[in-house]
Amino acid sequence: MKERPLLEDCATTHERREHPGTSSPPRPAGATVILVHGLWTPAAIFAVHSHWLKQAGYRTLRFAYPSVRATLSENATRLRSLIAATSAPEIHLVGHSLGGLIILEMLAHDPDPRLRRAVLLGTPCRDSHCARRLASVVGMSALLGRSIMEWLSRGPLAAAAPQSPQVGVLAGTRSVGLGRVVPGLPRPNDGVVALAETRLAGAADLVALPVAHSEMLASRACGVQVASFLASGRFLHAQQA
Repeated sequence: MKERPLLEDCATTHERREHPGTSSPPRPAGATVILVHGLWTPAAIFAVHSHWLKQAGYRTLRFAYPSVRATLSENATRLRSLIAATSAPEIHLVGHSLGGLIILEMLAHDPDPRLRRAVLLGTPCRDSHCARRLASVVGMSALLGRSIMEWLSRGPLAAAAPQSPQVGVLAGTRSVGLGRVVPGLPRPNDGVVALAETRLAGAADLVALPVAHSEMLASRACGVQVASFLASGRFLHAQQA
């Protein structure tokens, strides 16, 4: 059976609900999605989401950056340079975990006017209990890397989304992973990041799915939600399961 594109999975439903009689969803029309991986992972980790987004009609780029060796500010500057060098009328961003923090850091400083929407997957926008507990262990700060340590040095943040582009937050509630060995991680959580830590003031929308932190990178349900937000600025809350 031929696989249905993600935009047909979610945006068509949304479009028909908002505009009865519409037969097909709006197409991306040359839009590019830049995918930003998280800590300790390569850009290739976003291969599955890249495939799904290409099916939906987007061009995709996977941003590779040194998540341990470079600071948050340095990586945000690298991302800004990639965006500036990208030839596209519209650009969207999708970041997982630390990748979302890099996106927020970049958006805080004169974002490119072509940026339309950003989706943060499992990003600890407000704080990270796990990262702080690990950073307190001798030798772990070097393993966590300079980006995380710069972010932690700022203290707990009352993070806020920029006015533009629209930002959507996707959180997980399946507690499988690092959180099982790091005591005190608030519930619900995705095994690494607590749901409360993903809250972002001013975000256009937030959806929580029963997936673990790393599962987000291969979850079809997450892919559907990402495509929905990029197409419409809203997640599909009726499809939460």
